[in-house]
Amino acid sequence: MRLFNKLSIVMAFLLIAVVASYGADKSTKTFKVINKIAVEGAGRWDYLVIDPETRRLFMSRATHVSVLDADSGAVVGDIPNTPGVHGITLAPELGVGFISAGGDDSVIAFDLKSLQPVAKIPAGGNPDSMLYDSATKSLFVQNGKGNTTTVIDAAARKVVATIPMVGRPEFIVADNKGNAYVNIEDKSMLAVIDIAGKKVKKTWQLKPCEEPTGLAIDNASRTLFSACANKMLAVVNADSGKVLQTLPIGEDTDAVAFDPKTGFIFASSGDGKLSIFKKGSAGKYATVQEVESMPGSKTMTLDSGKHLIYVPSAKFTGSPTGHPRPAVVPGSISILVIGE
Repeated sequence: MRLFNKLSIVMAFLLIAVVASYGADKSTKTFKVINKIAVEGAGRWDYLVIDPETRRLFMSRATHVSVLDADSGAVVGDIPNTPGVHGITLAPELGVGFISAGGDDSVIAFDLKSLQPVAKIPAGGNPDSMLYDSATKSLFVQNGKGNTTTVIDAAARKVVATIPMVGRPEFIVADNKGNAYVNIEDKSMLAVIDIAGKKVKKTWQLKPCEEPTGLAIDNASRTLFSACANKMLAVVNADSGKVLQTLPIGEDTDAVAFDPKTGFIFASSGDGKLSIFKKGSAGKYATVQEVESMPGSKTMTLDSGKHLIYVPSAKFTGSPTGHPRPAVVPGSISILVIGE
């Protein structure tokens, strides 16, 4: 009888634990579109970036950069005369930001307070993504047509070096240990740049990944996440270059982000989905959710302070993933804000 009572008590506690666990799972929040910011005008876009201190959201707009309040969506300002703009990178300690203008092979420096241009710096052919390294106060600019990386002294605003690359450089990230990693799109490779030495010190093949574009890094675990054109996310060891795992993503993915506080990895795709991943207890990454965005939503930016994703979207005159790229329907542009 005593044994039966003890077993009953144990079973009761186990049942309570299971119910509590089930309740916790059922109450777990999922990601969803929590806001939609209307953006005036027409024309395609490329990268976005958010300044977490000022809550300003910078969005490339083909020939200019729109500056919005990230919370209210109100227009804060506009930076004109940025032909073929691709990326925006901020250097708050210097009080300036930088815009890569692919249309005239230049980088435009602007004042972060007034949003006024303060310098125009020559770069290579079709400058695209950029990285600001605060330790060396250097800006690394990826030139899509020149197969080079232009290195700019961000304080003096002048070119100090040109690094030959093995192919067409795409997105760039850094590990805060003196290394920058660059996806080489046309070679399906990853290049490692010695930031202080301003040179490529090694390259890695990313097979089975094809045509890598978006790139993110988890510095704590020394892991890179590279978006590939053949609809996979390559999980790469940042020290050996070994592809550890691949995960399914959508078509035409051009941006990846890692949130160091939550551990979530995000990949936005042009076919209208935001893929979200996380590392499991066994050490493998897995898909935790796919959020429906809108067709054409292939880029994004992460607000790591509020743990929000900003994804631009619009209606198009044809398939947004097609080539040549279709036009945007005027008045249809919006930014989807995705969070838990």
